[in-house]
Amino acid sequence: MARIAGVDIPNNKKVEIGLTHIYGVGRHLAMSILKETNISLEKRIGDLTETEISEIRLYIEANLKVEGDLRKDIALNVKRLMEINCYRGQRHKMHLPCRGQKTRSNARTRRGLAGKRGIKRK
Repeated sequence: MARIAGVDIPNNKKVEIGLTHIYGVGRHLAMSILKETNISLEKRIGDLTETEISEIRLYIEANLKVEGDLRKDIALNVKRLMEINCYRGQRHKMHLPCRGQKTRSNARTRRGLAGKRGIKRK
């Protein structure tokens, strides 16, 4: 298993898919990382040499914000929104969707199952 940015990546995955196990790296960003480091998209993680793994690791450390740093920044941004009491911050405080979605019939993932239970009929 290759370890990049503190994440163990399974050997049987293609490099493009394996890099998406890192928080903050999606398919498009993974492809651009491989293009910058001149690594083939067809290779699997287990087939990479130590030098190729270290190239990927160095590129990510130098150019991207991933894993813990990214999570911390996102948490600080949400906290700032709640402190300045803007609309999005209020929605975060109330555990409601803050990007304009309707909440009358959906939003179960944010609101929980409390509204769905209702009153039992006799």
